[in-house]
Amino acid sequence: MPLKPLVAYELDRPFSDQQPRHSLDSDDSHAVDELDPLRDSKRPYRDNASHSLRSIFHSEKHALLGSPPRRSSRRWSRLRFCCYLFFLVIVTIFLLLSAGGLWVYKAGASHDGESEPWYPSPRGGTVQLWSRSYRRAAELVGQMTLVEKVNITTGTGWSMGLCVGNTGPVDRLGFPSLCLQDGPLGLRFVDNATALPAGITIAASWNKQLMYDRGRAQGLEARLKGINVILGPSVGPLGRLPAGGRNWEGFSADPVLAGTAAARTIHGIQSQSVMATIKHFVGNEQEHFRQSWEWGTPNALSSNIDDRTLHELYAWPFAEAIRAGVASVMCSYNQVNNSYACQNSKLMNGIFKDELGFQGFVQSDWLAQRSGVASALAGLDMSMPGDGLGWQDGKSLWGSELTKAVLNSSVPVERLDDMVLRIVAAWYQHGQGDDRRWPNTTLGGGPNFSSWTNDEVGNLHPGSPDSKDTSIVNKYVPVRQTAEGGNHDALARRIATEGIVLVKNEGGILPIPRSANGLATKAKDGKLRVGIFGEDAYPNPKGNNACPDRGCNEGTLAMGWGSGAVELPYLVSPAEALHEEFDNATVQVTDWKTNSVRKVDGTAAAQDLCLVFINSDAGEGFIRWKTVMGDRNDLLPQKGGDELVREVAANCGGRTEGGEAVSDTIVVLHTVGPTVLERWIDLPGVMGVLIAHLPGQESGNALTDVLFGDYNPSGRLPYTIGKSEDDYGLDSKILTFPNGATPQQNFTEGLYVDYRYFDKHNITPRYEFGYGLSYTTFKLSGLFIHPLSVVNTSLPAPRSYSDDAVPPHMDPRVPDPEAAVWPQGMRRLAKYVYPYIDDVESAKPNGKYDYPKGYDHYHKSTEAGGGEGGNPDLFTTAASLQLSLTNTGEVVGEAVVQIYVSLPSTTLDVISNLTVALDTPVRQLRAFEKVLVEPGSRSQVRFSLSRKDVSYWDVRVQKWVVPTGELRVCAGFSSRDVRQCGSFELVGGGGWS
Repeated sequence: MPLKPLVAYELDRPFSDQQPRHSLDSDDSHAVDELDPLRDSKRPYRDNASHSLRSIFHSEKHALLGSPPRRSSRRWSRLRFCCYLFFLVIVTIFLLLSAGGLWVYKAGASHDGESEPWYPSPRGGTVQLWSRSYRRAAELVGQMTLVEKVNITTGTGWSMGLCVGNTGPVDRLGFPSLCLQDGPLGLRFVDNATALPAGITIAASWNKQLMYDRGRAQGLEARLKGINVILGPSVGPLGRLPAGGRNWEGFSADPVLAGTAAARTIHGIQSQSVMATIKHFVGNEQEHFRQSWEWGTPNALSSNIDDRTLHELYAWPFAEAIRAGVASVMCSYNQVNNSYACQNSKLMNGIFKDELGFQGFVQSDWLAQRSGVASALAGLDMSMPGDGLGWQDGKSLWGSELTKAVLNSSVPVERLDDMVLRIVAAWYQHGQGDDRRWPNTTLGGGPNFSSWTNDEVGNLHPGSPDSKDTSIVNKYVPVRQTAEGGNHDALARRIATEGIVLVKNEGGILPIPRSANGLATKAKDGKLRVGIFGEDAYPNPKGNNACPDRGCNEGTLAMGWGSGAVELPYLVSPAEALHEEFDNATVQVTDWKTNSVRKVDGTAAAQDLCLVFINSDAGEGFIRWKTVMGDRNDLLPQKGGDELVREVAANCGGRTEGGEAVSDTIVVLHTVGPTVLERWIDLPGVMGVLIAHLPGQESGNALTDVLFGDYNPSGRLPYTIGKSEDDYGLDSKILTFPNGATPQQNFTEGLYVDYRYFDKHNITPRYEFGYGLSYTTFKLSGLFIHPLSVVNTSLPAPRSYSDDAVPPHMDPRVPDPEAAVWPQGMRRLAKYVYPYIDDVESAKPNGKYDYPKGYDHYHKSTEAGGGEGGNPDLFTTAASLQLSLTNTGEVVGEAVVQIYVSLPSTTLDVISNLTVALDTPVRQLRAFEKVLVEPGSRSQVRFSLSRKDVSYWDVRVQKWVVPTGELRVCAGFSSRDVRQCGSFELVGGGGWS
């Protein structure tokens, strides 16, 4: 039967009364291909799509109907009939699928899809903290020609320079080619750099200082390697789907924890005069269908998100990044409300640049740009890596096409100038115009490594088939241990240690001794027998970096895979560290290096203590390991991990106490995120469980710090561990089969993700968000809440324009096209992206450009804006808190004190002045602190809550609103373990006139 027409959800509707609406009528003049390149391009996307479809059918036909082996004609006829029938079924299914999707594609995909149009793109330079940088940028950009400006906005093409992203330089004025390099946990494709623990691991530490230190280490190493822009940190995906392939690159499914970690990381990176990039904005919550054609569909998935959910969940950490002064934002591959994120004017112009006051530049994810003029008008400032709709095709959607669009007035000169000013101002803002820290290329500056070869001498433009330019590309500069930055290996170990979460410790089995003292043994020689079980305890036998971009689950899991992974300079495996730490004179260690359970029972029975290592891996969708296509297939341990634990725990020890079998088994889990443990967690033999996340190069050393008690575990879960995958909700599953040529993923759960969903539906998790054990105990007491007068008004202060800086004034005249023509005698490299046009004729207008719907309507600035991160009044303190933390145990330890708020269930509507229901989570994290306390000592812990912390996003008034009623504030050690609570009245009801 034919598929039903797909529907999308409006961005500007409240979640509580959100209803589907049909897409635009098929004869709507704006229901055109979103992927149209610039007007003068000869590569319309529909032609590409048709060609690709023909290619697919052609190849499938020949694959199915290839030359048959010799056989009788009757048998061949039957086979041929079956083949044709099978082929017909495949084609029919594809056409049915396409029919539904193409209906959305043609009828529902306008230039802005289902998003509100938001034009023109706001100009940068409106924030006083950036004003000096914009003035300097204006002085430089004012001297640039058109092609020089375009050169800065457009990448030179994939592998056309030494970095993963390279912009064109303006040598005449001393502005360099910018080097952009992955990624979130270190420097991808870079030698001698630190493989730090992943984002999920630093989030599990809940340590703000370590978050900053980790970012600072990344920034310093990047600067010493000549990298201008780090492509991290990541807060998108947020973690809506627990099996999402790239969740581990980010921090947490909670926006406050994610936003805090992102802001601290950015402060650290940019303290070293390196530009940070917050990514991926927004809704890139799964790998399946994230890009067109990557999974066989002509369009990328559309994440359909309502306005309140967008503000309170997914945009929250991005707002915190902007408050931290982040230089760059990366838009994502997917569509948002049926408009590609990198040409979605509501997201880039309306939310980022206006409401959140973003002063830096928006760059595309690599090949996420799907149009030319439309993306420029919608707020995109930099095209990466510069190629067009395909890798290394040299047919840029910008480059010379952008030059033409400016010359024929399709793109206003003011828009191009703003694009360039944003990039150059960010360069100045972060000190990259300082020759002392950033020497120019004539003084040895620029990248001192190559992403494409490990050899000392290599091609400068390896992506071009006719490039013969070679030079020294790898100078092998060591950056892990420097006088300026200290010992980054030691920092990596500390982060990995604090990111370990102890979730089970029956009978106080942990910490364990290094010698036989303290643990019983049945061996006649008195030696303690310890067994190390599982492939995850040992290194990949083929080498730590044997799998490109760590794209396999072989050996111990140190990081996930994809562009967010890095080369390991070394890897201390758990088994190596354990062998090093145990006392060989009194302890005998046995190695079981596989996950095979065949005959493992006998080996386990011979041990006094069993350590079992299991894992769960995932990564970016361009790499597939076995049946894992980026996103995890389920939330279970991989490679038979459950069976290994069960078998070892059932047999370990082989001794009895009081007539009952006793097994001392400790399980260590390395994982990319929530992992269901139900098949063995309650077994009597499983005495201890440690979740070590993704520890990076210092894996084994960090683990032994906790196992042997050198460090008291202080990690806390940055997500919830349920008892089954279904516990996370019906909408928490990966969309693995397309529901149209434009797959639709409706975020119908709204605000209820992770612990918020568990709380709303009263589901008991196995281990809740924020949970973690220690070798000591803590007590909270004396909560004191002091509300301030700011909570007496529902609405924040009006947006003030008097304090705004004035953007630079630039010459708006269209330049002479003759200056943009190819210089005579200049060599042209194949597939390299240039800004020049072939002749003046190519830049002349060719009819009237069909601008996106709503482009002719001037959208005034929103009252929710006014500063970096939003209206400055949102960050006014609404209440101050204080309480006491006491260490009631016998060893020093760190506790993570967590503050949760519960908004009232009803409020006075600011428009009607009537009491209405307020659909809001049971509790929401709003603050946390990690505090070190000596045994028997007490520490005072202080917090502050901002106006935004006690507000909700009202979709009708388009502002953050303080509700009326009682606000409940609780302090505790997890989302389900609150120890001290209090409340106060949010008077609200009034507003600013």
